Amino acid sequence: MERDALPIPDYDHLPVTGLGHRIRSLSAEQLGTLLTYEQTHGNRLPVVQVFQARLTELEDGAEPSDGDASGLAPELASGGAEGGSVVSPQTQGPKINPPSHGDPTNPAQPR
Repeated sequence: MERDALPIPDYDHLPVTGLGHRIRSLSAEQLGTLLTYEQTHGNRLPVVQVFQARLTELEDGAEPSDGDASGLAPELASGGAEGGSVVSPQTQGPKINPPSHGDPTNPAQPR
């Protein structure tokens, strides 16, 4: 199975923590496709368990949510940058120049 045919286009780049939310809108058939792909490629136990638990929910009568699994994950929305806030001249702290010879009041720094 090709990853281009997966119901979640960026599946290979999603962290495990985001999968539970992303698969809520998938049908049992789409979820089965992802499960088969995972089992033949990475076979990561936490991912397989999340997929199997959701399949059980669907078999027990749960309905897929109205969300769009192909949308950009919140953790990837910032372009993959860690942290979240952007530093600009208006938001950065004051410039601090450490002394080149150390701080004599700080015993952890050389004198």
